[in-house]
Amino acid sequence: MGDYTARYWHAAENGRLQCDLCPRKCTLSNGQHGVCLVRMRKDDRMILTTYGRVSSACVDPIEKKPLYHFYPGSGILSIGTIGCNLTCRFCQNSSISRASDLKLLQPEAGPEIVAQTARKLGCKSVAFTYNDPVVFAEYAMDVADACHALDIRTVAVTAGYMCREARRDFYSRMDAANVDLKAFSDEFYTKLSGVRLQPVLDTLTYLKHETAVWLEITTLLIPGWNDSDDELTSMATWIRRELGPEVPLHFSAFWPTYKLTDVPPTPVETLVRARDIARRSGLHYVYIGNLRHAEGATTSCPTCNLPLIARDGHQINLYKLSATGSCPQCATAIAGHFDPSPGNFSGQRQPLIFNKGNG
Repeated sequence: MGDYTARYWHAAENGRLQCDLCPRKCTLSNGQHGVCLVRMRKDDRMILTTYGRVSSACVDPIEKKPLYHFYPGSGILSIGTIGCNLTCRFCQNSSISRASDLKLLQPEAGPEIVAQTARKLGCKSVAFTYNDPVVFAEYAMDVADACHALDIRTVAVTAGYMCREARRDFYSRMDAANVDLKAFSDEFYTKLSGVRLQPVLDTLTYLKHETAVWLEITTLLIPGWNDSDDELTSMATWIRRELGPEVPLHFSAFWPTYKLTDVPPTPVETLVRARDIARRSGLHYVYIGNLRHAEGATTSCPTCNLPLIARDGHQINLYKLSATGSCPQCATAIAGHFDPSPGNFSGQRQPLIFNKGNG
């Protein structure tokens, strides 16, 4: 797509250009990349090297994002590029998040092509995922505009590490987000992800209180690092107090990978314990992800406890919501965005290659 002049930077007094996209605020000499590997100084401007190109594209069930309260059962076209502004030692997509080689990218995935492909494939939404969309924010925003013109919704799957101006612009184009709250300690964030906790908390409170974006949260539980009763209680208590009890929280299992191979996988008992702690702390919708657990995948009414949506993996086996998205037994409104019946996505992942004829 050629050189794309990025937004969110300014000339610093020392002759460098400072990136204002995320709190890292990288200052760059000519030819230098930021920590994200894809935002680069070229002469007297900042460019986004990955605009209009993707490393990965696939049609998924929306439950895989994970989003459990945003049009359950629907298909979502997921796209990602390369690079990331975090340096997580446990990254499951490190082959693209720590990559800068543009040869990994498909050559044709302009905003209109992505939107038209989503419509052609019957997807209700497009997700920016696989690597963090913060680093390709301008591209994601343009894709979102093209999607909204075709009545297709947009979803950000992100770590939420973003500066105020960029965050405002970015989320004005998003309909839903799943934010990784990787832990509830600054020590974890600095040692394992190379950033700080507070900007992530700022993004969460911004999304909940200053936007109409539907919000869900995911926490990957890493044994010995972020799975203590005290930390889980503090996190759930903060979510309930600052965001409210109706924000869904997903706990996922860790598998040894990348630079964190000396830690064992997360036992299912840890996920169950975390779910119990979060529910006792007052959260209404707490789920167990990426391990099969029937109770931990079920949406129940927070008032009468009637099972409303039962899932087996990403497949919906029960859907009892009323046409208005309420419990049919006690009429409690269930937080989220629901159709009168679930989507009919088959659950089969469908990788795809973009080309000019996709639309």
